[in-house]
Amino acid sequence: AAMLTPASGPEGVKQFVIGRVREAGANPCPPIIVGVGIGGTLEQAALLAKKALLRSLESSNPEPELAAIERDLYKRINDLGIGPAGYGGRVTALAVLVAAVPCHIASLPVAVNIQCHAHRHQQQVI
Repeated sequence: AAMLTPASGPEGVKQFVIGRVREAGANPCPPIIVGVGIGGTLEQAALLAKKALLRSLESSNPEPELAAIERDLYKRINDLGIGPAGYGGRVTALAVLVAAVPCHIASLPVAVNIQCHAHRHQQQVI
């Protein structure tokens, strides 16, 4: 997690996320699912990054700007070439899921949560 300056904008957020994925390399056992939380406080951003992972991998963010960030991050992370188990290849990420809430005008908190490919998601309606 990091407190970026608002001037960093969407590109700064993307660079931060890509940097964390590059730094993690093969450690999270790719292909990975990346949850990104933006806004609120730093603590809220971390929680948002975890909550983002609860979305379906096939879903797209309903907010057009966030959906565009998801698509761009997905492409750029896969372009890193880390690949399955870190052996190189085209598939480093299975999905990038972004969640955001408003924050103070003088801050831009961002958190990244990286989940391994064995991510399990189940939903039950009672």
